[in-house]
Amino acid sequence: MTGVRTRILGLIAAASLALPAMAANLQISPVMINLRAGQGASGITLQNLGEVAVYGQVRVYQWEQKDGDDVLTPTTDVVASPPIIQIGPKSSQMIRLVRRNEQLPASELTYRILIDEIPKDDGPASGVDIRLRYSVPLFVLPADERAAPALAWSVFKKEGIWMLRVRNSGTQRAQIGALQLSNAAGQQFEIATGLFGYVLAGRVREWRLPTSGEADLNGTVAVKANINARPTSASTVARVD
Repeated sequence: MTGVRTRILGLIAAASLALPAMAANLQISPVMINLRAGQGASGITLQNLGEVAVYGQVRVYQWEQKDGDDVLTPTTDVVASPPIIQIGPKSSQMIRLVRRNEQLPASELTYRILIDEIPKDDGPASGVDIRLRYSVPLFVLPADERAAPALAWSVFKKEGIWMLRVRNSGTQRAQIGALQLSNAAGQQFEIATGLFGYVLAGRVREWRLPTSGEADLNGTVAVKANINARPTSASTVARVD
């Protein structure tokens, strides 16, 4: 049961990657946290723009990628304080995030801060009727300031569906955006105009492409994308599994 629940949480986090910084009356800033060398703590500011109080809970998960998908696991490596929030109308609250281990990692560490807005009457213990869930990525940067992603792209058809697999052998995550594929004839396939997803350091991520199974992606495929906000080009040879 625990493994299933963990898997479900990972899927929820993946779906929330593209959530806006503001939904309903709760505004969150920043929407991404980087802990650099010598920085053991940071924080998130929650601002309630509404006319009624907001109640919620804050939990920290280690963010990994296994079997081509996102997986979250509860962790105490990073502590959120306070874990229970109550923000009055037109008020704000700071959530402090403290990393317990000050050692600098050789490869980037990744976490997700889940903030669940919950009804006042149910309280955080019930675990039901979550109104909104916000997911904020937290990255602990590696000791080597030259750390960077190193990506290998694969396009393949599996059971009639075109898939994309990206392997990151580098020591820093790759945030993929503005993704476009082109076939040998020059036909372009717009996969994503904004954020597409992440491939964590030393991990592999797979996605189902939003294209028809009849799309002509056979042979050499050119890849254009923004990786960590920088334009990147690559190529691969599509295959059928």
